[in-house]
Amino acid sequence: MPDQNRVAIAVAPNGGRRTKADHPALPITPNELTDVAAASLDAGAAMIHVHVRDRDGRHLLDAEAYQAATAAIRASVGDRLVLQITSEALGIYRPEEQMRVVLEVRPEAASLALRELVPDQTHEATFAAFLETLRKEKIIPQVILYTPEEATYLAALAGRGLIPFDNLPVLYVLGRYTVGQTSRPTDLLPFLAPGIAAASHWMVCAFGGQETACVTTAALLGGHARVGFENNLFLPNGALASGNQDLVAATRRAVEACGLSLANADTLRSQWVGA
Repeated sequence: MPDQNRVAIAVAPNGGRRTKADHPALPITPNELTDVAAASLDAGAAMIHVHVRDRDGRHLLDAEAYQAATAAIRASVGDRLVLQITSEALGIYRPEEQMRVVLEVRPEAASLALRELVPDQTHEATFAAFLETLRKEKIIPQVILYTPEEATYLAALAGRGLIPFDNLPVLYVLGRYTVGQTSRPTDLLPFLAPGIAAASHWMVCAFGGQETACVTTAALLGGHARVGFENNLFLPNGALASGNQDLVAATRRAVEACGLSLANADTLRSQWVGA
């Protein structure tokens, strides 16, 4: 299978909301993140999406904390995983703070929620300048889109010359962070509907026990998969996963059962460059 058609699996092992009360294997510390990174790599992941926490376990955007976590992960897995940090606000941080931490850390990749960084038109020019800095620094952005309308808005920004990348990688979020949220494969269809701007490289994350079904559907339609405890704790059969690596492994089995091949980290990097 050509590298451009291989399916990348990203692991999102913790997010900014859940705690060990939700699952004792949810990683919080750099050492715990390192263990999850290594186990997820072995299970088939090409990327890890990293959140860090403060001393009380709360969501944190802090350069030193990110550098400690990413250095520990790199020491364990080397370049065999793409390392992506989040810039998620979680209702705590302002756009300028979100952008600043990315520039201070200078990670390999960063996720950027369009609705957070461009809450209205007055933020467009600043966002465009930020993306240009990322381009110069060779930091790969992945833009998080919660609705098809956001995909249309991103395309409009590109059409006006405000996006200094030919094709930004994007992440489609199927559903919301709500109690009892369960995403379904059909939630992907509005993002792929006629008239919605198509992204060259797109990934899907989903909530609840149909996570594997959702991301496998995405893979069959040309997309990529993000799974992990940030959005889901359960295996396809309804059993509680023992760790993030179980969700990666379940996705790998489903994807390969469909005759698709997995991307490793270098393949994912080449896909992003070629997008």
